[in-house]
Amino acid sequence: MSTAHDRTRQQQKVEDLCAAIIRALSGEADVHYRGQRLHKGQRQFPVHAPHLQPDPEQDDFSSFRGTADSIALRLQYTDPVLHRQFCPTDPVERLVFELLEQLRVETMVPQTMPGMTQNLHHRFSAWSHAFHQSGLTDSASGILLYTVFQICWSRLTGQPVLEKTEDLIESTRAAIAPMLGKDLLGIRRNCGDQSAYARHARSIAGIVGEMIRSADTEQGDNQKSSEGDDAKSAFRLLLHFDSDESDTIAVAATGQSKVLDDAEHGYAVFSTQYDRQAEAGSLVRKALLREYRDRIDHRISELGINIPRLARRLMILLAVPQRDGWSFGEEDGYIDGRRLAQLITSPAERRLFRQEQHKPDADCLVSFLVDCSGSMKTHAESITILIDVMVRALEQAGVSSEVLGFTTGAWNGGRVQRDWMRARSPKNPGRLNELLHMVFKSADQTWRRARPDITALLKADLYREGIDGEAVDWACRRLQLRNEKRRILVVISDGCPMDSATNLANDEFYLANHLKQVVARQEHRGEVEICGLGVGLDLSTYYSRSLATDLPHSLNNALLLEIAQLIGARGRQ
Repeated sequence: MSTAHDRTRQQQKVEDLCAAIIRALSGEADVHYRGQRLHKGQRQFPVHAPHLQPDPEQDDFSSFRGTADSIALRLQYTDPVLHRQFCPTDPVERLVFELLEQLRVETMVPQTMPGMTQNLHHRFSAWSHAFHQSGLTDSASGILLYTVFQICWSRLTGQPVLEKTEDLIESTRAAIAPMLGKDLLGIRRNCGDQSAYARHARSIAGIVGEMIRSADTEQGDNQKSSEGDDAKSAFRLLLHFDSDESDTIAVAATGQSKVLDDAEHGYAVFSTQYDRQAEAGSLVRKALLREYRDRIDHRISELGINIPRLARRLMILLAVPQRDGWSFGEEDGYIDGRRLAQLITSPAERRLFRQEQHKPDADCLVSFLVDCSGSMKTHAESITILIDVMVRALEQAGVSSEVLGFTTGAWNGGRVQRDWMRARSPKNPGRLNELLHMVFKSADQTWRRARPDITALLKADLYREGIDGEAVDWACRRLQLRNEKRRILVVISDGCPMDSATNLANDEFYLANHLKQVVARQEHRGEVEICGLGVGLDLSTYYSRSLATDLPHSLNNALLLEIAQLIGARGRQ
């Protein structure tokens, strides 16, 4: 476990360092990794060139450094609008085009940075070796693509092709050179002109794509399918370009709140008289809870979620090795004073040492805070399944958990707004609704005891409006009263804070800005780690650690492991 734990931590450090390299070289201050994906500002930055997909399990740090250098050059020297204008839609053609554009920017290395050139050369060579060793060059399509990549790289950089495979590609190179000759000369001469270069790059991509389509037609559909599957599984060769996430999930909108900025005492609450905290299970009939529980159990069994695997991942991320006594009779380690006499009686005896034993200790509490506003009703089932599975996995990993929710006691202000109107509607009253904070599972409860109450998340009439800032403060206070060394709050929401009565009486961004203030204050205190899980919305506006997902369509093992990474990671993701 400790080895996997160390690997995870090491990969986080590598990502942080690579992001810093990209920012320094490109001058783009808003580049960072989040959820193991590179982002520029609030949107994912796509990296499609196949040689820029290093594997943490197989590639060394120099490969990651070369990848970072290459991405920085792409940010500096590629006009994305012009690139999209010329980029073909066919997957194979686009693969070739993306690689050629990446190789173009890699020729733009300043002469004062010879180390960068070495990094880029190392990365491309390592990728070429991996391509060949994966067995992809054994197929007709694979050897064609590999040969094109090699001769284009050689032509642009002036370096010889990979020596290990030079003989392998010789016959293919001789066959395609006449068809590509003019365009190979064109890309070499136009490295500094993206538009002119793109025309030649697209021509090369078109020729290669047509050759592969013709070859596949001759070999038959069965072989074509097999080669495509092998390429995708072995080396991420044919990428799903249409699945880019950069434009599919909106970013939470925000703006300035003049009322909050001008308030002498900051955020205000008109009345707390009607605020309440309730056990969620007490708000739903027991018979209905049993129906909900059966429904969720059935849905989880249909999804085929691997809870033990998720638990192991959480253990790696959240547990810390702790001393657990000694192991005696070892052949190395610390000398065991009680066995020194054996040196006299048995000079050949080597088991005279003792070693420290360690066991993983997850001294941690994870609290899930669910936004129970009206718009979240459509996601209620997915959220319930997600929470139930995560709580079970955390318990198996030895991690405590609790499940909280927040909503309002009424729509449009309720009794608080009526009291405000009876008081002749004073200006800028602050929060103008009654809070309802719900406990679905306390930290001291086991999953088995809390099973029925967790499914109260399915009760539609609990979902009203959302006042996030006070809810985050409430959840943090609960965590701060606990003794666990590490305390993590996961806020699950699909939108910005919204209470119609409060916004109408103050201004549009009053609650949103209060949420940002609360998160900033709690992060500064450092007692609780806060992260946001956006349901169809990027919450990075409010939470520096965040993950956006389209829950109804992507609730599977891969997403759960990604959420585990969000929970376990430290710092910005």
